[in-house]
Amino acid sequence: MLAGRKILLAIGGGIAAFKCLDLIRRLREQGASVTPVLTKSAEEFVTPLSVSALAGQKVYRDLFDLTDEAEMGHIELSRAADLVVVAPATADLMAKMAGGHANDLVSTLLMATDKRVVIAPSMNVRMWEHPATQRNLALLAADGVLTVGPNSGDMACGEFGPGRMAEVPEIIAAIEAALVTGPLKGRHVLVTSGPTHEPIDPVRYIANRSSGAQGSAIADALVSLGAKVTFVTGPAKASRPQGCDVKEVETASEMQAATQAALPADAAVFAAAVADWHVLGDKSSKIKKRKGQTGPAIEFGENPDILRSVAQMTKGRPKLVVGFAAETDDMLANGTAKRDRKGCDWIVINDVRPETGIMGGDQNDITLITADGTEDWPRMSKIDVGQKLAARIAAALGGTV
Repeated sequence: MLAGRKILLAIGGGIAAFKCLDLIRRLREQGASVTPVLTKSAEEFVTPLSVSALAGQKVYRDLFDLTDEAEMGHIELSRAADLVVVAPATADLMAKMAGGHANDLVSTLLMATDKRVVIAPSMNVRMWEHPATQRNLALLAADGVLTVGPNSGDMACGEFGPGRMAEVPEIIAAIEAALVTGPLKGRHVLVTSGPTHEPIDPVRYIANRSSGAQGSAIADALVSLGAKVTFVTGPAKASRPQGCDVKEVETASEMQAATQAALPADAAVFAAAVADWHVLGDKSSKIKKRKGQTGPAIEFGENPDILRSVAQMTKGRPKLVVGFAAETDDMLANGTAKRDRKGCDWIVINDVRPETGIMGGDQNDITLITADGTEDWPRMSKIDVGQKLAARIAAALGGTV
């Protein structure tokens, strides 16, 4: 996928800059060429010599280098690539990009480019969570800048939290997604996946048996067709799809908030197994088991109906809304009734009777209900289901696969 692609890699001044050496090596292994540009502060973490040796090209460093300008002016340099990648994207670099500054070579290239830009943020957790950084992130997203990471983990400064630069395979997946062309290019698709966990107390919860594998497979397939995918997932076991904007949530109310924040979208696929109920009352203390006492009485409240709330939007509704129905009995009747009740365009029924092995397995048994009728798909892998459903979504949105 990356063979013959030209990547302009802008390396910012952060401790995570060392990962760019491996990033360059892996990109070249896949056939891409990498033109590196270093900020002055980046040279404190990686040497121009090591970067140049791995890239097999000269390193650009100075906006006012007359030799570089004679060989390839910064305007040409900014537009000769297929994609611009900023890694690590420090808080300072993000602020420059959001503010339109152009006072060094990297910021000038970013202002002058007409290509897509992918950033891999990296900074201290407090810097990442600072309102200024979050404002800048929102501005960059509105400008079409793509983001991969940051991840949560231990920091070089000794703190813990979000701010670690995404790992090299994640960055490469984001690069591939940004470069892909397909029938869904330019389309935004929202996918929900996995279970929700509704706390009973600090150590117990109620949930549905969902691995999240089918939602991840759908998101992967949509990305492969060129879609920009926002992936809202509960605490699922399945690995997260690459090249997506992943939003991690726990409860149904958190999933509803993340879903609303991700709109507008061209299509929305609700593959999550959202718990229908949450526990009412104080959940701050562990319920203790005491001899001679019966089990505690638990009072439930109804969770928000995320699928219905989006399907019945009067303004800004996605063109295509796809719901899932996990059924064990009267599947066709229950799925048809759910489609009518929720107001969605399609319902994907999956047979989750225990003997099917669907829940937690790697295959699915699908019936698709649309306005045109009912389709029984042969039993197939969840990956194949994802690809087939993604192709149908592309066709519904006017694309061809």
